[in-house]
Parts: sequence; structure tokens; C-alpha cells
Amino acid sequence: MSIKKPENFKKYLKVFWIIVFLPVILAILIFGTISLGLWGFMPSFEELENPKSNLASEIYAADGQLLGTYYIHNRSNVGYEDLAPNLVHALLATEDIRFHNHSGVDVRSIMRVIFRNIIGGQRSAGGGSTLSQQLAKNLFPRQESPSNVQLVIIKLKEWVTAARLERNYTKDEIISMYLNTVDFGSHAFGIKSAAKTYFNTSPDSLRAEESAVLVGILQAPSWYHPVRNPERALQRRNVVLGQMARYGYISQNEFDSLRTIPLDMSQFQIQDQNTGLATYFREILRLELVKWSNTRMKPDGTNYNIYRDGLKIYTTIDSRMQRHAEAAVAEHMGGYLQEEFFNHWRGFPSAPFGEDLSRDQINTLMNNAMRRTDRFRYLRRMEVSEDSIRINFNTPVPMRVFTWDGEKDTIMSPMDSIRYYKHFLNTGLMAVEPHTGHVRAYVGGIDFKHFKFDHVTQSQRQVGSTFKPFLYTLAMQEGEFGPCSQVPNTPVSIELHDGTFWTPKNSSSAREGEMVTMKWALANSTNFISAFLINRYSPHALVDLVKRLGVTSHLDPVPAIALGTPDISVYEMVGAMATYANKGVHIQPSFVTHIEDNNGNLIESFIPIQNEAMNERTAYLMLELMKGVVQSGTGVRLRLRYGLNNPIAGKTGTTQNNSDGWFIGLTPDLVTGVWVGGEDRGIRFRTITLGQGANMALPIWAKFMKRLYEDESITISEEDFEPPLTPLNIVTDCEKYEMEEPAPRDIFDQRIF
Repeated sequence: MSIKKPENFKKYLKVFWIIVFLPVILAILIFGTISLGLWGFMPSFEELENPKSNLASEIYAADGQLLGTYYIHNRSNVGYEDLAPNLVHALLATEDIRFHNHSGVDVRSIMRVIFRNIIGGQRSAGGGSTLSQQLAKNLFPRQESPSNVQLVIIKLKEWVTAARLERNYTKDEIISMYLNTVDFGSHAFGIKSAAKTYFNTSPDSLRAEESAVLVGILQAPSWYHPVRNPERALQRRNVVLGQMARYGYISQNEFDSLRTIPLDMSQFQIQDQNTGLATYFREILRLELVKWSNTRMKPDGTNYNIYRDGLKIYTTIDSRMQRHAEAAVAEHMGGYLQEEFFNHWRGFPSAPFGEDLSRDQINTLMNNAMRRTDRFRYLRRMEVSEDSIRINFNTPVPMRVFTWDGEKDTIMSPMDSIRYYKHFLNTGLMAVEPHTGHVRAYVGGIDFKHFKFDHVTQSQRQVGSTFKPFLYTLAMQEGEFGPCSQVPNTPVSIELHDGTFWTPKNSSSAREGEMVTMKWALANSTNFISAFLINRYSPHALVDLVKRLGVTSHLDPVPAIALGTPDISVYEMVGAMATYANKGVHIQPSFVTHIEDNNGNLIESFIPIQNEAMNERTAYLMLELMKGVVQSGTGVRLRLRYGLNNPIAGKTGTTQNNSDGWFIGLTPDLVTGVWVGGEDRGIRFRTITLGQGANMALPIWAKFMKRLYEDESITISEEDFEPPLTPLNIVTDCEKYEMEEPAPRDIFDQRIF
């Protein structure tokens, strides 16, 4: 027996070491082969160093404010230094309190899961995933619906990836990366988007109770959604606060105080294309950036993608001016003009269409509107017959409609809803800095969610008398006339190519048959003088000038152009008029200054195109003429009603049957144009009192400028326009000139020069 003992001992010792080392060898073998990718995809070193994710491109205002994003996932990255400390504390206390004590995999947590969750059946005992493992899952998502065996393999792969992440990144970097990649619900991917969506703030400004809400959401974004499920969210928030107190991040007194704070979600707003500041501007910019990205390549040879590449787009918009512009539009359109329009048409069967339109014309407009709807296009794709589509459009259904007091639930047929929306007047506003061409405010309509069509760049409407300053410019630049030159206010007939005669009429009989100054004629939009000037300088000369001013719309060189018959966009008109405030140099209005990649590297800078359209003397004389519009002409209510007494040049415009109302106002620092009208030209006021540009468009300009002047954070000059470097040898104060030389003068008398 004594001989066999050593043999048994050796055998047992061998078995012992096999039992000890076999798991180690197997673990090395398993994790080694996993690292080599033999068990399926594993991220490479380069992918760990530069993990790919869909990053939202950010649109910034000139004053640094974030205007919005373009995204597949609304995600923007922030650094650890941009995180509020209590946010980090809430995360660690709730998700991984031993984060700083492990290297990606927490053995203690795994043992707890095995013995308490799996064996003991305690579902509330907590999970075993560390922040690093969760980050690995976020960066390299799992396959959908894995089997139990696949789930085990996935977990092992996440352990390996977590360990690699711990080697490649600091603890602070892992925390920020984790918060940048998690889904907070409501289209908010990452902490930056979540802070903006839920509390309209930034990650570095989150309070303790706000941080607890966001960290609480992570367990189940829908279940703990603070707007849809406020009671659950409040309970979960307090659980997170309790964890923070448990681990010493806040005191017991702080916890007792914070837990009593009500859940305040008044700032909640889903960040999408329909909400936020400058919605119309962001959409027009998006369309332009898509074109731009298709012609610009990244270093890897692929085109930039505004939805994935996390670009930073720096725009010319001033967020403060933009807010004031949107507020001015809402105040006038929603607070006054729309109500006037409703009252004006109440009881009229043809409303909101003019009574001169026949029933067939109205039906045509309505049918065209129906065919432009998404509902109609969808039904046609489904091969639904025309008759069935009409039945569908005339069947009442529940719907939510726009009102100036907020969306309202109602029941009406789709056709009735089209007629309902036709009742709303719309608007376009653009403000440009004349010396740089930078667009500072842009309002394309009254509500982007319900009225997608943009009335600044996409819409072209008849401009009316706002076109007349271009005609008067010909007279000023030729040197034959000055602001105080007198011309006869009498009818002018111009023979056309077909042998007929064009003889426009004045809208007012004021001073007909008298000699009037050019300044008075423009101030009062006198058509007789416009006919006189177009006959003298020719439509072709006017078209050539307007093209130099940046107008690209089609212009027919016919005599009637003198009265503003062309259809031109707000964008073009404001850019052209800004030339006068920039001493005759036209600068194409621009939206973007530069674009950077997601690492802050400059991709491209943008310099506006400019050209000299006229000399500075002519430009200054035209400013003097247009100041007369505000001093005593069609824009005088800026003085009388709105108390704007600083030097302002401007021009109103009202088109045939009051279909379009315009006002373009010029100050040394800002030129702003406003258009107001219906979706169709047949939608309008019946009277000139309500339908003129001075009533429809001018008040928006006035309210906008008053807000700017009252805002101490914005510097807008209230001084006069700078005169030319070469002194003028011409009188511009016509009242003073009349007093000094009252005798009638011939229109060709050059003594005033």
C-alpha cells in the first residue's frame, strides 16, 4: 500500500492542476479567439479610437446660439468638461458606483447577478453591466432577438470591447462617450440633445433634479417618460436622488429638499424641423447644404453627409433678431390682421376668395390645392379611383388644425380643411446687413408645421410700387433729375408694339395736373410719373439695372414694368434694396459664413458675391427720395402710429386687387423687406384701406424695428445714412428748396444742381 500512495497522489495532483488551469486556459482561448474576431465581428483598434456613429450636424447663429440640427439620430457630442458634476454623480450612483474601481468588467457585480438574480431570483438586485460595457453595446449594437447561446457570446464580446475601451480612453472620456451615445427618447440621442429637449438647457447647466430625471429615463425611456408618464418619472427621479444621497453625492437635507420639487416639464419640446427658432431658414439651408455636400468630398473620398457627419454650420442669422422678427410677425398677423381678415369676409359665400372670381375659378383653385396634398398623392399611389378620392376628401374625419391660439381638435372633411387653411394670410420677412450681405433674420411664413411653403426664397409675388425706386434710380444716375426736380403730374400714353396705347392711372387724384417733385412723386407712388420715366429711359434700361441689383427672376421689358408687374422673391427684393444702403455696391445676401467638421476643422468659408451696381451719389440720392416715403408719403404711419422718428428710407407696395402688400425699410445697419398676402392671388381684402402694403406689411417692419431698438444687447444705428465722400452740389430738402425758390421750374432746369 505504501508504494501506491505516491502514484495516487500524483494522479490527484494532476487532476487538481487540470481543474485549476483548464478554466484559465479556456478563458484565455475564448477571449483570445473573440479578440481575433473568430466568434464574429469585433471592432478594430481604429474603430475603437474613432467609433462611428450618426452625428447630427449643428446649425449655429452668428451670436453662438444653436438654431437646430440635421440628423438621422439627433445626437451631438460634448466633452466631459461640458457635463454638470451632479449629472455625472447621478449616473455613477445609479448605473455604476464602482466605475472608478474596475477595468471595464466588474467581477463583484457579475457575482451578484449570478447568486442573487439568477440563483436567488431577486430581479431587483441590479444588473452586472458596467458603463464601459453599456458603452460597448451603444457603439456596436447587438443583433436583434439573439438566442440564449448568442446572448452569452455577445456578452463575452462586450466584456472584451469594454476592456479595450478602458485601455484606449480615460474614465472621464468613457463617461462623456456613454452620455453622448444613449437614447433618452423623444428623438433625443445623447445628453446634449436630451438637455435641450426636456429642459431647454445645456448639459453643463443641468440642476440636480433635472439630472436625476434624465438618468432615470435611461432605464426605460418610454416607461419613465416625464411628459407621458409623469408619476412614474417622478418616482424614478427620486430613486436616483436617493442613490446620490446614499453614496454621499448630496446630503440627506438636500435629498429631502429635492424630492419635494414638482416635476416641471414646461420647457419640454421635441427638437425636430417643425419646432424651434428659424424653422423656415433651417429648411431652406438644408436644401442648399444637400447640394453643397454632393459636391464636397471628405478625406476618405466620400461625400459629406449633413445627417451623419456632425458638421458645424455657422450661419449669419442673429438669434436675437430672429426672435424679434418672429414675435413681430406673430403679433401683427395673429394679433390683428388675421382677425380683420376673418371679420372682413364673414358671411360671404365666396370667402376667402375675391367676389370677382367665378365659381369655376374657385373650384379650379380648390382642386389644384387638393392635388398638391400628401393625402391625394398617397391615394393615387394606392391606385384609388378619382371618384373615390373625392368621396374621401369630402368625408368628415377627426383632425388637429392650426389656429393662432394653438392647435385645436375638430372634425371636418379634408376638403373643408383646405378651404379653412386658405383663409390664413401668410408672410415673408428677411433682414440683411447691407455692408456685409449677412442675412440676420428670416421668417418664411406664419407656421412651418402647417404652412411649409417658404415666402422668402421659394415664392415670387408681384412687387407693385416697391419696384418704383429702381425706375427712379435711372433718373438719378443719368444726372437729369434730382430729388427736388419738378415733373408734370399728368397722364402719359405709350404706344405698344401692337399699335395700342398704355395709359396708366393714378390711385389718387392728389395734385393731378400740377408740377410735383420727384421726391413727392415717389412718396405718393404716382403712376403718371412712373409712365413718364419709363417712356424716357426705356424698359430695357430698367431691366439691365435691376439685373445688376441681383434680381434673377424673369423680367419682361415692357412699359408696365414701371408699375411693378414682375413677380420677384422677398430675397431678391431685399438684396436689391440693400444696395442703396451700401453706397451702390450690391452684395448677394448670404446665409453661411463657414462650415467645420465634427472635430472643428474648417471645411469651407463663404464670401458673398458683390458688384458695383451704381455710384454712391446715385445711391444716396435714392435714399433721400425714399426717406420722403416715410416722412410724408405712404409710409408716414411709421412716424404717426409707431413713433419711429429716426432717419428711415422705405417703400410700400400694393398690387392689383390688393393681392400683395409690401414694405421694404432701410436704415444704415439693416434693410428689411416684408410681404403679406394669401396663398392664392384671389385671396385678398376687398378694400385698399385694409389691403394696402402700409396696413398689411409695414406694421410688421415697425414692430420688428421697435423691438430691435429697445433691445440693449443689439446695436442698431438710429443715425442718418452716411453721405458720399464727394460733397453733393444738389438740394435734397425739397421743402427748404421750395421756400428759397418758389417760382415754377421746367423739368430740364439744371440750376438746382
